[in-house]
Amino acid sequence: MLLADLGAEVVRLDRPGGNGWRNPIVDRGRATIIVDLKRETDRELCFSIAKQADVLIEGFRPGVMERLGFGPDVLLAHHPSLVYARITGWGQTGPLASTAGHDIDYIAVSGALAAIGPQDRPPVPPLNLIGDFAGGSLVAALGILAALREREQSGRGQVIDAAIVDGVASLMSMFTGLRDNPAASLERDRSLLGGAAPFYRCYTCSDGLPIAVGALEPQFYAELVRLTGAPPEFLKSQQDRENWARRTQAFAALFAQRSRPEWLRIFAGSDACVAPALTLAEAMHDDHLRTRGTYVELDGIIQNAPIPRFSRTPGRIRRTQVADEALRRWGLGDALERRRSSS
Repeated sequence: MLLADLGAEVVRLDRPGGNGWRNPIVDRGRATIIVDLKRETDRELCFSIAKQADVLIEGFRPGVMERLGFGPDVLLAHHPSLVYARITGWGQTGPLASTAGHDIDYIAVSGALAAIGPQDRPPVPPLNLIGDFAGGSLVAALGILAALREREQSGRGQVIDAAIVDGVASLMSMFTGLRDNPAASLERDRSLLGGAAPFYRCYTCSDGLPIAVGALEPQFYAELVRLTGAPPEFLKSQQDRENWARRTQAFAALFAQRSRPEWLRIFAGSDACVAPALTLAEAMHDDHLRTRGTYVELDGIIQNAPIPRFSRTPGRIRRTQVADEALRRWGLGDALERRRSSS
């Protein structure tokens, strides 16, 4: 989706029956062709597509593409400028490389999961955002773009090993670099950014709706104290963790006195760093996001706009492509006809 939004022509080679996760937003901009690799004409078509492509992205366990006859050694021998991106959870090497896993497992091993959630309960998985999308897909996209840039100088492609565990480890680099600094503690009852601080967490308003507070800096915290009506003594020793539990209870009691709309009117225009914790459906209609065009509507579907934004060459959402038309643009009309005639 990211690459298609930025102008790439994406052809997805899918197995019969698909992958069970059809998604009109994530799948936008791509053409999908169903292939059965047991059929020789389908294998020939896949090989022809790979030889025409700038980039190949695969997400199988290590060794699967080699067994199918489409490993990097084979394809790069015929197409030396191909960028061959491999996205996996555990990576191409290591004792877990060939075992099954999911996002929760990868962020667990990488040290992120243990830091998330209330202290008195097991860690809480943050959807599959940190591993699959941030540590995997975004890192792979970064690698692809870097490899394409390098290819402009060398004329050669290469293999990208984009492991989610590596990506999550990179995302954790701030905490790794500050692990001797008490301010960056990942202990959940003492974590500044994990919800232990009374000025960096969510509270429940009188209408049961959540509100998020992120008043880290002293001047923003002072605004929070003033506008909530918290005791002036709260302005002292903001970072003293011994005060956090008691002050959290006090802020919770204050927020419980008013509805979320009332609190948002009180905080409007201030630097108290308070925002409503919106559901996805609510976020799609948020005034700020709508004004920016963060969400747009296409074909009756509200969806995220392309990112990032460019001053000269903006990305654009393209509708699902017709596979045959895309492959003909790639000069593969003859391969399509041979495949069709053999059916």
